[in-house]
Amino acid sequence: MNRRPTLDDVTALTKIAAYRSFRRAAEEMGLSPSTLSHQMRTLERGLGVRLLHRTTRSVLPTAAGERLIARMQPVLREFEHALEAVDDYRGRPSGTLRLNANEIAARLLLERAVPVFLERYPEMALDMVTDGRMVDIVEAGFDAGVRLAEAVPQDMIAVPFGGETRFVIVAAPDYLDRRGAPRTPDDLREHTCIRLRLPSGKRYRWEFARHGQELTIGVPGTLTLDHPLLMCEAAAQGLGIAYVSEVALRPWLERNELVTLLDEWCPRIPGLCLYYPGHRHVPAGLRAFIEVVRETAC
Repeated sequence: MNRRPTLDDVTALTKIAAYRSFRRAAEEMGLSPSTLSHQMRTLERGLGVRLLHRTTRSVLPTAAGERLIARMQPVLREFEHALEAVDDYRGRPSGTLRLNANEIAARLLLERAVPVFLERYPEMALDMVTDGRMVDIVEAGFDAGVRLAEAVPQDMIAVPFGGETRFVIVAAPDYLDRRGAPRTPDDLREHTCIRLRLPSGKRYRWEFARHGQELTIGVPGTLTLDHPLLMCEAAAQGLGIAYVSEVALRPWLERNELVTLLDEWCPRIPGLCLYYPGHRHVPAGLRAFIEVVRETAC
């Protein structure tokens, strides 16, 4: 080994592997792709082993690269935690706060909490990743995540905000003029519904409850989408009946482009939570963000 790897080298390697791209990793690190590529070739020469498979379209870690990343990720996390602990002694929090959320939750935070947070703490940067999949925020290197309370892992500390919510059935007035309104969940079997494809590839079965009675229905439909906002837009165009969260629906309901149906079958549920691991030091920036979220109530 001619040159001992540094934490910067390993950090760069993990980012390249995560993004599968020199360009995206370089943008995050404030480097040029050519500089980052040279850094990786120097690292590989120093270790005497190839760490990355490079093609014209993508870059993937080799078996050796994957093993190095897996062994070094806990070290990198502990290094970040050590710096965060020192940051507690500063007068104001600084650094980057990384959050994972779905797009609906991110939009809600952007309306109130994020502007206040960034104005109040100018030395903080916020890196928010919107992802429809549930991810392990610790493994993926996030400080916190935002999800519905029912989806928060049990080993996490959850901070509720925004109050209760519910998923509701909606349709455009012109669709109802043409097809009529369903009176019970079973009536949906005779309607055209806009279905949701889950990240697993399965279609979501609509869930209802009233007076202790619960129903789960696999609704029919010719259109399947993978994003709630697209479902709202499709429903507003009269393409069918959709089942979407109130948070996503709000603009369409306010413009009277969609109306709710079967309200008595759509109970309220616990709403969104900001969640984070309870077994490690909570960074000053995350504590500040939690305070702002609670203050603004989103």
